[in-house]
Amino acid sequence: MDNIKPSETSQLSESIRKYSPYLFEIRKRLLITMSFFGVSSIVGFVFYERIIRFIIDLLSLNDVNIVFTSPFQFINLAINSGIATGLTLTFPLLIYQILSFLKPALKKFEYKMLVKFMPFCIILFLSGFSFGIYVMKWQIQLFLAKSVSLGIGNILDINHLLNTVLFISVLMGIAFQFPIIIIFLTRLGIVTRNQLSKKRRWVYLGSLIFVILLPLDSILADFLLVFPLVVLFELTLVLARLYEKRK
Repeated sequence: MDNIKPSETSQLSESIRKYSPYLFEIRKRLLITMSFFGVSSIVGFVFYERIIRFIIDLLSLNDVNIVFTSPFQFINLAINSGIATGLTLTFPLLIYQILSFLKPALKKFEYKMLVKFMPFCIILFLSGFSFGIYVMKWQIQLFLAKSVSLGIGNILDINHLLNTVLFISVLMGIAFQFPIIIIFLTRLGIVTRNQLSKKRRWVYLGSLIFVILLPLDSILADFLLVFPLVVLFELTLVLARLYEKRK
């Protein structure tokens, strides 16, 4: 400490004074977001039975042998249901908090652009979440149909099944935000359509790797999940080209 020069100390103090308002602002918004996430998770934890019943009905699993494999498994199921509920309900608030924090640093047209994108962020998240549910339902129904046709009994672990469904659906909802990010960067001039087009194969590869890393046991389901990501990317390139022409 004795080796620190007075000039370095003054620079450090100046940096703290300069950035402390931003740090306090981030802290405040994080507290609000995390508090809302905590409350939402508690609600999901309390009503986990209704959530599980809703998902079981949604996946058409009423006549399937679904079991607990541990006397304490329902606790993990309730916790994971709460976390999934918290993530889903907190996502719009998180987008709002990010926009509010960035507003002073953005130009007027940039902020307006972000505000216009917000509804699409929510729509795409819900679309990705719903698509994940749909693919999992198709995969499960295919598994059940094949087991019946082969005369093989089937027993599904409720904890593993619902955790996988919720995990994949939430991740697909997040992955569906990719086009919004690309369009925003294109509007700001940070990237161009030609640059994105040249990197097309890497985007495809990244999407495929992302889907393969998901806890699925079906290659066909992997391709079904990667298909909308590729379509969204190509649609984004079309929108970027239209914007560049209009500009």
